[in-house]
Amino acid sequence: MKRSTDRILTTHCGSLPRPHDLLDLMKARASGQPGDPAAYAARLRAAVAECVRQQVACGIDVVTDGEQSKVGFYAYVNERLTGFEARPGDRFTHFTAEVQAFPEFYEQYFRRSVVGGNVVQLQPLVCVGPVQYVGQAALQRDIANLQAAVAGLDVAEVFMPAVAPSGVGRGHNEYYRSDEEFVFAVAEAMNTEYRAIVDAGFVLQIDDPFLTEITSFAPLSPEERRRKAQMYVEAINHGLRGIPPERVRFHTCYGINQGPRVHDAPLADLVDLLFQINAQAYSFEAANARHEHEYHLWERVRLPEGKILIPGVITHCSNIVEHPELIAERIVRFAERVGRENVLAGADCGFSSQATYQPEVHPTVVWAKLRALAEGARLASAHLWR
Repeated sequence: MKRSTDRILTTHCGSLPRPHDLLDLMKARASGQPGDPAAYAARLRAAVAECVRQQVACGIDVVTDGEQSKVGFYAYVNERLTGFEARPGDRFTHFTAEVQAFPEFYEQYFRRSVVGGNVVQLQPLVCVGPVQYVGQAALQRDIANLQAAVAGLDVAEVFMPAVAPSGVGRGHNEYYRSDEEFVFAVAEAMNTEYRAIVDAGFVLQIDDPFLTEITSFAPLSPEERRRKAQMYVEAINHGLRGIPPERVRFHTCYGINQGPRVHDAPLADLVDLLFQINAQAYSFEAANARHEHEYHLWERVRLPEGKILIPGVITHCSNIVEHPELIAERIVRFAERVGRENVLAGADCGFSSQATYQPEVHPTVVWAKLRALAEGARLASAHLWR
């Protein structure tokens, strides 16, 4: 991966708002309405190109496709893996401790922000058969669109996100003998996607809010949480087998955008698990008010040789555009503790993990945040390389 050798490089976590007319086409396809596949493919290709150009115009160095083709962070794997069945009548059991502590807030939040406005309704997926990868055509379409979009543009690097094994089906398994057998079967299948992304010349980003969710919200004992988190890490590494760590970045977050967040596990509880994952860079939340103080962790935890941090210095939890001087301060805090060359400036999480007409952060604000990120990185660079 590229390092910040002469200035602080900028990136983000992947998902960005989709254009309204693309959402219309995605919704029609999802509901089974007749349509022109060629017209959809052309609009999707154009949306990726527009998204990449906007990132470059905002000053982002390490870019991606904005996950324009994916109707949802969880749902896209149902298009690429066999063995899953949607259960429309079931309910998601997200963030148990948080929901129990603030039931009125989360009832409103899930209805408005997690369900309202989505192109497709979130439905729990249950594993009912053997898991195999069948998404080669969709994956190659995404790879080709991103390759075409970055051609001729001045970018430092290109990455493409893919879901962690623990996020597939959210662990709902009725086929395999154990949760461990299920998660490793998913990892085996997802290796196809992981390898293809790297073989295309991109950096692979593993998206994994589930590691922090287990340690934060799961109704398990501390020992059970730790044991399950360790199993998740081992499954990730199984999925990454044969892929050089320097071609992998790992992103984790807490799965909630706007909320009280009082049950978020501190980064200190996770940091040793992160370093067990066969990745070179680690992306995590550091800009929202529950985690900004955690830069102090790096005063007592040594960053392993060759590793890179991608702390969030802008947040997906608010429509406030962070001031570039504050962003610069956040970057400098990390650079002074782990080395300026070991820091990329990133975002807490993606800005549109679901294809939705009602993103929590308005699209115009998203681009303003990315411009502020680039300006903050410029200010930090002037300080760190003065």
